[in-house]
Amino acid sequence: MSVAEVPEGAVILDVREDDEWQAGHAPGATHIPMSVLADRLADVPEAEPLYVICRSGGRSARVTQYLNANGWEAVNVDGGMSTWAALGKPLEAAGDSTPEVI
Repeated sequence: MSVAEVPEGAVILDVREDDEWQAGHAPGATHIPMSVLADRLADVPEAEPLYVICRSGGRSARVTQYLNANGWEAVNVDGGMSTWAALGKPLEAAGDSTPEVI
């Protein structure tokens, strides 16, 4: 699914690494890096569907496959946070820094 098709109020799982998340993320998203996802399955939000996002769509595609194979209804957000920012969708950052996608 493209970034433009993600409905307002969607439950988003951001699977990027900590530095990427801190630089800029979608408001209200849940952050679980792909590298620790298997150890944090209890923290995966319960939502049908669950929208999974990374920087461009590669990592989120792999996580979406994994989650779907293990009982979730997950949707990959193609284009990721790079497209999210390019479309002018809202971003938050850690602290008082200006949000950006890295």
